Amino acid sequence: MAQSLSKILLHLVFSTKKHEPWIVPDIRPALHAYLAGAVRSLNAEAYRVGGVADHVHLACTLSRTMTVSKLLEEIKKSSSAWMKQQAPAYHGFAWQAGYGAFSLGQSQLDTLIAYIDRQEQHHRKRTFKDELVEILKLYGVAYDERYIWD
Repeated sequence: MAQSLSKILLHLVFSTKKHEPWIVPDIRPALHAYLAGAVRSLNAEAYRVGGVADHVHLACTLSRTMTVSKLLEEIKKSSSAWMKQQAPAYHGFAWQAGYGAFSLGQSQLDTLIAYIDRQEQHHRKRTFKDELVEILKLYGVAYDERYIWD
């Protein structure tokens, strides 16, 4: 094949440091838009960004020339700096070091987008901890609960 082609779909999840509720409703839409732009600046497509006060979900592609860890490093680093520039109240903002990155197929994308769109309703009944454990089970990821929390 003369040309390199790929379409790798990802579900990314990451939290604020110590799960602090930094992402208040006033800043949330702007942060989500910034994250989408950060993904696009890395030659990837952002289909949806959403979340609540202590974490975000992204449905995006992975550029064929980038690793998952580099994508996360770049979007977390730039969005953290962006948040700190928004107001003095955000100067202490930081993302948790870890993240979840899960692959999906094209046929699962619409379901993931709908799931991300329902984050606020979803978290009226369920904590982020419960949600993450459910996601890990859904994607078949082995984990040790001692190491997935701060």
